[in-house]
Amino acid sequence: MTVFHSFPAPAKLNLFLHVTGRRPDGYHLLQTVFRLIDFGDTIEIADDDNGKITHENPLPGVPAETDLMVRAARLLQEHTGSTRGCRLRITKRLPMGGGLGGGSSDAATVLMALNHRWRLGLNRAALQALGLRLGADVPLFIFGRDAFAEGIGEALKEISLPQQWYVVLTPPVSIPTIEIFSDPCLTRNTPPIIMAAFPNNRVRNDLEAVVRKRYPIVEKYLNWLSQFGNSAMTGSGACVFSAFDTHDEAMRVLSLLPPTMQGFSAQSIKQHPLFNLAD
Repeated sequence: MTVFHSFPAPAKLNLFLHVTGRRPDGYHLLQTVFRLIDFGDTIEIADDDNGKITHENPLPGVPAETDLMVRAARLLQEHTGSTRGCRLRITKRLPMGGGLGGGSSDAATVLMALNHRWRLGLNRAALQALGLRLGADVPLFIFGRDAFAEGIGEALKEISLPQQWYVVLTPPVSIPTIEIFSDPCLTRNTPPIIMAAFPNNRVRNDLEAVVRKRYPIVEKYLNWLSQFGNSAMTGSGACVFSAFDTHDEAMRVLSLLPPTMQGFSAQSIKQHPLFNLAD
């Protein structure tokens, strides 16, 4: 009998996102604050003694060669020489192309869970380095705490933030990150700030103006949410959010959401649920 074990893959929010420059290789230099929230995907993993990596319910239009969960498991096999295999399943709650880090979080959860299950003994730094080979946001989820990030998003420093509740709205559109970063109208010279200056400095998401122009539905969601406080976009979109001090405030706003819009409420979390698997 095959036994699957469940592992959470939480979402992230970018509380701001500045593009401060561009490297010679084309990668953009960023500053951002990542916040983890208690809403996300669920990954199920079962052992495969034949050493194969299989995804039993792949997402439509995502072949195994580009599936970040499969790539993460195969990368861990190759890096460690492990002959162990696994069967993967996912309950997908985070929208693709939403800026919540869903694919990156899924990959990070697979790396941490398999490192533990296969008894490979890789420490957090080693797992973060592997994760960076899969995507710039993957190390954040292995780092496992709220973080001030620089570089291409991989240089992480823990930041202490007050607990908050969020209303997150999910416009029905998937936004390719590369499309937004390649837009000629994107601001790429925002002056860097120091971590101690957050959140008192004026901050923004530099990608938001481009997304508003290209995707009017995101602007519509931002404008609706701005009735109740500051609204912002996370990552390169499409999801938008506002912060609230209490659960009741967040739920009141969510209860007013028009039936033509979608969203959810979530609470900030101090650390990733699998944090202790990556010691």
